[in-house]
Amino acid sequence: MTSTLQTREPAVLVLEDGRTFSGRAYGHRGETVGEAVFCTAMTGYQETLTDPSYHRQVVIMTAPHVGNTGWNDEDDESSRIWVSGYVVRDPALRPSNWRSQRTLEDELDAQGVVGICDIDTRALTRHLRERGAMRVGIFSGEAAGMPAAHLLERVTSAPLMKGAALAQEVSTDETYVVPAVGEKRFTVAAVDLGIKAMTPQQMAQRGIEVHVVPATATFEEISSIEGLDGVFFSNGPGDPGTADAEVEVLRATLAAGIPFFGICFGNQLLGRALGFGTYKLKYGHRGINQPVMDRTTGKVEVTAHNHGFAVDAPLDRETETEFGSARVSHVCLNDDVVEGLELRSATGELKAFSVQYHPEAAAGPHDAAYLFDRFVDLLTERRGQREDTSEERARPGAPTSATEGTANPKTTEGASA
Repeated sequence: MTSTLQTREPAVLVLEDGRTFSGRAYGHRGETVGEAVFCTAMTGYQETLTDPSYHRQVVIMTAPHVGNTGWNDEDDESSRIWVSGYVVRDPALRPSNWRSQRTLEDELDAQGVVGICDIDTRALTRHLRERGAMRVGIFSGEAAGMPAAHLLERVTSAPLMKGAALAQEVSTDETYVVPAVGEKRFTVAAVDLGIKAMTPQQMAQRGIEVHVVPATATFEEISSIEGLDGVFFSNGPGDPGTADAEVEVLRATLAAGIPFFGICFGNQLLGRALGFGTYKLKYGHRGINQPVMDRTTGKVEVTAHNHGFAVDAPLDRETETEFGSARVSHVCLNDDVVEGLELRSATGELKAFSVQYHPEAAAGPHDAAYLFDRFVDLLTERRGQREDTSEERARPGAPTSATEGTANPKTTEGASA
C-alpha cells in the first residue's frame, strides 16, 4: 500500500494543549491516541516499534529520514508492534537493505498502526521538551476531516500515563523457557513486565537457563522453579507506582537472599522495594545516545534508554534498608537522574543490582553488555556461598540448622529455675 508523498491524503496531529501539526497519512489510516514521546535513536526503529515499553505511546522520531532498511522477520523484540502511533518527517521512498522483506509502512499498515509524516518533527520535539510529554492524537482518512474541537476532545479524554498499570497487558500469559547456549550454568526466573527478546538471549549466551514468567507470578511460584539461582525483573510500560504486587514479590526475593538483577521498570521496582519513591520525568529518556556513569568503575557508557519514570534516591549517600545498604550505582550525566541501584549486605557483599537503561540493546550501543557478566558473577558468588555453607553443615559435629548448637536463652533460664 506504499504510496508517494504527493498522493498521500492529509493527516493531522493534535496535542492535548491544543497545538496541531498538519501532515500526510503514513502507515494505517484512521485515528489513534496515546502519550506523545520523542526518540532520539537514528537506527533500530524496528526494535523500538516492537519494544513493549512503548505500549500506549505515540513515538516521534527525531531522525529526519526513517524506513531506509525496511522490515524483516528477525529483528522484532516481541510478537508485535506496541506503539500506539508513529510520527516521522521524511519516510523512505523505498528500502535498501539485503535483509529487508517489506517496507516499514507496509508493516505499520498491516498491524494497524496509525502514523503521520511530512511534519516538522524538530518543532514538535522542541514543544515537548519545553512543555513535557502529553497526550496526543493522530487522525487521517475520514477522521482528519472532523472538527478541531472534536479531535481535541478525543485527545483529552484519553487516559494519562501517570497511574497506568500496563505490565500485565504486555506480559506473557504462560511461562516459557529459553535454554542456555552450550553448558547450562544457572537457572534464572525472569519476570516479564514487558521483556524484550534480546534480554533472555543475552543471559542464555552466558549459560543461563531463563524461565520467563508472567507479571502476575507469585513469589511461591517463582521460588518453586527447580534449581533457581536468581531472579530478574524486565523493562516494561506504565507507572511503577501502580505495581504493588510486583514490588511485594521483589521484597520477598530480597528477604530470601536470592540474587536479583533488574532493567528499567525492574530498576524502578527495586527502588520501591528498598523504600525509595518514583516520579514522572518531564519528557523522559528515549534513544540510544544517553551518557551514563558507572560510579563503581568511573566508566562512562553510551546507552539505550526508554523510560518516562525514575527513582527518587539520594546521590550523595548510602541508605540503610531492612535488606542491607543501598546506593545509587549509575547516574545520567545529562541531568543526574538515577540510572542504577546496588544493594549490599552488612559485610559488603553484592545482593542485588539494577539499571535504568537497556544493556541488551539489540540495535546498539553495546557499552553496557558487561552488566550481564556482572549478574553471572553475582550468581557464581552466591552459589559458592551456598556450597560453603553446605560443606560446613556436613562436617561431623557441625550444627544441622541455623539454630542448632546455639543455646536458647529462654530455655536455659527455665532450666536453671
